[in-house]
Amino acid sequence: MKPYEIIKRERIYDGKIINLVKDTILLPNGKETKRELVEHNGAAVIIAEYENKLIFTRQHRHSAGDFTLELPAGKLEKGEDPKECALRELKEETGMTADNMAFLFKAYSSIGFSNEILYFYIAKGLTEGEQNPDEDEFIDIEKYSIEEAVEMIFNGKIIDSKTISGVLAYKELCGRKDL
Repeated sequence: MKPYEIIKRERIYDGKIINLVKDTILLPNGKETKRELVEHNGAAVIIAEYENKLIFTRQHRHSAGDFTLELPAGKLEKGEDPKECALRELKEETGMTADNMAFLFKAYSSIGFSNEILYFYIAKGLTEGEQNPDEDEFIDIEKYSIEEAVEMIFNGKIIDSKTISGVLAYKELCGRKDL
């Protein structure tokens, strides 16, 4: 099966974080259809353990209309290496620096309508420091054991999909010595 052919792309919106396009595509059966696509540069997600606790951020998310508990993460700048983004975002959001940042996996955040790819990293050898969030970020730091974090997923206290993915991946891999 070959990929669908884009016949026409209409740029609807160019924003600070996302762009929105509407594509006219040719299906394998020769028919045309429309698809909306949210373009995003991608993001790095950091699973950071410090003193046997995972580091989380709590911040207000406009889309959820509430405060959410999340793994530290941030948007890649255009052309930025995901590992460099992970190191930068860990420092900005938590004040922590890492001696080692190991890549785990990548995943689309919402493949049905967005091209955003999330790059997951484990941060090791952490040292505490000063937070330096963006001027529009107001972030509190919280620390939980892996067991507490998993429990919070299943009792609805962690509702962010990237955080759920990262926590469950870490739980699966946390006993490995090569990470």
